[in-house]
Amino acid sequence: MERGETAGNPAFQSQIANRQSQIISLYPSLPPPIDTPLVSLSPHPCPYLPDRVARDRGIWAEELPAELYQRFMDAGFRRSGKLLYQPVCRGCRECRSIRVPVATFRASKSQRRCARRNADLKITIATPSPTDEKFDLYCHYLTGWHGRQEAEDRLTFETFLYDSPLDSLEFEYRDPSGQLLATGICDPCPRGLSSVYFYFDPSMSRRGLGTFGALTEIAFAARTGLPYYYLGYHVAGCPSMQYKADFRPNELLHGDGVWRPA
Repeated sequence: MERGETAGNPAFQSQIANRQSQIISLYPSLPPPIDTPLVSLSPHPCPYLPDRVARDRGIWAEELPAELYQRFMDAGFRRSGKLLYQPVCRGCRECRSIRVPVATFRASKSQRRCARRNADLKITIATPSPTDEKFDLYCHYLTGWHGRQEAEDRLTFETFLYDSPLDSLEFEYRDPSGQLLATGICDPCPRGLSSVYFYFDPSMSRRGLGTFGALTEIAFAARTGLPYYYLGYHVAGCPSMQYKADFRPNELLHGDGVWRPA
């Protein structure tokens, strides 16, 4: 026991409670939609909840039909580059997939104000393409918004965001002068549009570009007849995930494989 770690220390008690909560699984993870072997990835510190150890399982996909990826998403999987992964943490299933039914979505007052603040932006949608301009923006985003000491290298940037097994789309947001302020990458699937990643200029935080990007992608899903907008995982108790629940109504994927209103 380290100095200060005593039975009466609230911080130590909290750490013990968090560790004990991971001893027994609450329920098994959903199976993949096809019979395929999954690789268990190395455990790592949870990026969402303190004092937790996270673990994923996944499969590498060089090419993937959009319909099959839709089924993977409906089983609680996401993708990072060409890796399809699913959290399988011991005793924790707080990473719950969240989606918005496009037909019933109604923007809140603050979301409508955000849309008006960004009405001057020019939005283009095209096949994803890494450029020096985007890499510079991404590095600025990591250091200025996420507090990274060093940004990632160019190869990691391209592998993470631009190596896709699907026919992905890229949304670019530019101000009237032509300056790139934000970029969002999405995967269109038969029954939904999946938000993969969104990065922006942190010096423009007053614009609320993350919120505006989600509003733009929801509108695109509506125009193209896609019934759902997938936002990835929502983690209760994680402040950085709260914005996802602000897009209402929304649904969460439960452990029995059923989407239910949140």
